[in-house]
Amino acid sequence: MINTFSLSPELAWASALAVAWVAGEFGYRWTGLPRISIYGLVGFILASAQTGFLPQVGDGGVALLADIAFGLILFEVGYRINLRWLRVNPWVGASGLVESIGTFLAVYFFAQWYGVTVITSLLLASLAMSTSPAGVLRVVNERFSSGQVTERVLHLSAISCVLAVFAFKVILGFHVFESSGSLLDAVWHSLVTLVASTALGMLFGIGVPILRRRLGKVGMDATVTFAIAIILLVVLAKTLKFSPILATLTFGLVARHRRITLSQTQRNFGALGDLLVVPLFVFITSTLEWQRVLAGAGMAFLLIAIRLVVKTTAIGTLAHISGMSWRKGMLTGFALAPISVFAILTIEHARYISASLVDHLAPFAAMALLLDIFGPIMTQRALIWAKETPDSEET
Repeated sequence: MINTFSLSPELAWASALAVAWVAGEFGYRWTGLPRISIYGLVGFILASAQTGFLPQVGDGGVALLADIAFGLILFEVGYRINLRWLRVNPWVGASGLVESIGTFLAVYFFAQWYGVTVITSLLLASLAMSTSPAGVLRVVNERFSSGQVTERVLHLSAISCVLAVFAFKVILGFHVFESSGSLLDAVWHSLVTLVASTALGMLFGIGVPILRRRLGKVGMDATVTFAIAIILLVVLAKTLKFSPILATLTFGLVARHRRITLSQTQRNFGALGDLLVVPLFVFITSTLEWQRVLAGAGMAFLLIAIRLVVKTTAIGTLAHISGMSWRKGMLTGFALAPISVFAILTIEHARYISASLVDHLAPFAAMALLLDIFGPIMTQRALIWAKETPDSEET
């Protein structure tokens, strides 16, 4: 095992990020696998609980970088959501509701049958219903994917994200009330947090474009303006103990529908996004311990299978009525596999409320690790099989 005291935490993290980036580049060129899958694998191997190369994960600079990186991704996902399309074709939104609620119910009843406590079953179900926009968007941009499946995956991941945050916060509020008996604390940690996070994102979505208009041409690229705004929004949300996930997603959604054109903003926020995605995926898997992964492996495989079956079946069943083929509907459900970034950051944000409760979610560790590595690969293959990537004809 590597001696952690021989390296400063800063040097250990910097070295780990360099190793992950190099491994991701060579891995992508040699195998074609998504870079983020390789970043995640490196983060898990170098974690303090495995080789001991990295220090214990805390609330330091790397955690903040991960939150900011996820905020950039959520903003881009929110910006790409077309509410007009959802109004014209409400079956797209209905598919998202059906697959999310179906996943929640299936995971909850399975966890209860498995002998898990009610509150832990509910939290597991709320996390399992989500699809992480980080894994989906990075694969979409890496493969320059476009088409019907691509757009539906992005929209459905955003819908499941919002529903998962809502469910998680409400269940957490119920747990707070059950533990403390304080209705005020329960409402604050659930409904108030949800409303305030959304309002904060709307405020930025309205205010930042107005500021840009008042300042005139501040450079030719909108990337810097919105990146700085997202950094401020993430830090502000974390400081106020709101949901950075919901706030940044709302920011992107409102910015788009305020008719703000970001045509000059690069994919993934350009070099900044490419840089920050490395600490994001390394940090995420470095929070997982191999003992917990092994302990929860059996249940994790079953949870992954249940989640995948429900999502593919629900979207495939509603495919024709929502305007796509059954095959593409199944591929859309298959592409919704990634989960880890959203779920783990949601859990990390909940630690200040109930650390003991979060520790009960250990069975989720194995599921998160497996889907962090294999989830993006599944998304990549689904987009290739749907012939929505430039290299589809060669595959």
